[in-house]
Amino acid sequence: MKVSDRRALARTGLELTVLGIGGAQLGGLYRTMTDEAAAEIVDAAYAAGIRYFDTAPFYGFTRSERRVGHALEPRPRDSYVLSTKVGRLMRPDDSVGAFEQGYAEPMPFRPHYDYSYDGILRSYEDSLQRLGLTRVDMLFVHDIGTATHGADNAGYFEQLTRGGGFRALEELRSAGEVRGVGLGVNEHQIVEAAMDEMDLDCTMLAGRYTLLEQDSLRMLDRAAKAGHAIVAAAPFNSGLLVGNRKFNYEDAPQAVIDRADRLAAVAREFDVPLPAAAIQFPLAHPAVVAVNTGAHRVDQVRTSVDWFETPIPAAFWTALKERGLIGDDVPVPAS
Repeated sequence: MKVSDRRALARTGLELTVLGIGGAQLGGLYRTMTDEAAAEIVDAAYAAGIRYFDTAPFYGFTRSERRVGHALEPRPRDSYVLSTKVGRLMRPDDSVGAFEQGYAEPMPFRPHYDYSYDGILRSYEDSLQRLGLTRVDMLFVHDIGTATHGADNAGYFEQLTRGGGFRALEELRSAGEVRGVGLGVNEHQIVEAAMDEMDLDCTMLAGRYTLLEQDSLRMLDRAAKAGHAIVAAAPFNSGLLVGNRKFNYEDAPQAVIDRADRLAAVAREFDVPLPAAAIQFPLAHPAVVAVNTGAHRVDQVRTSVDWFETPIPAAFWTALKERGLIGDDVPVPAS
């Protein structure tokens, strides 16, 4: 499989390249990045054949959207697919510090959650202005769920249902303003709750369907039957599967490290780079149309492409099942 290969999203007319680039790092996640470096990363991804790009108002407190829009603006608009997110309104705030919520040197706009009808429409319009584009292809409801909101999630989810947030997405889709809608989240349970309320076209699920964990398998099976596409983001589980001992953006628990070490041992046995297995694994599920990863440097884009296109023997996947590292019912890539 090549990174430029494409998979179609049912009902939308969209096709995503099977490898996409996420915009969190372009917004300064964990470390600073210059505008020039961000543009070079987008250029390198485009040159490699990648045509799917994702961003969000939250990334760098609007910085990522500005950078992604500027970098893509010279390209023919129909040559790539772009998604961004709704659910936070970014309000001017001079008190924003040099490092907040994981972002180095964020812009002076503080995020405020708003999943209501008016909030969704306002967020969408604000994103278009920051991107400098007249349309985006997909809108994802960002970080709804208990992982972000805890006990307050019921109230925020009600903004989507009774408050009209889902209705706003439906109106944008029906009017042709966007071609696909869904969620952009880190937990699979909220995806099923949303599917009970609205027909979703595509959801970005970060870190929950990876070589390390497949608790979301039932949800993915349901999505596949419904024609609801999944973009599997964060295939390295915040970096644990590339060796940095981070998991869910924090220091990894020892039990999770031990499991990753067992995966790494099998990879060494078959002379397979563990990151290559991690980046290829999600696409074996019929619901998954793309895997999204990020980059802090141009060489990381090239490395991700190399991992994605590394041949992996079928015996490797068989060994993972035999040793209980992935379930017998979990789809695996063809050799």
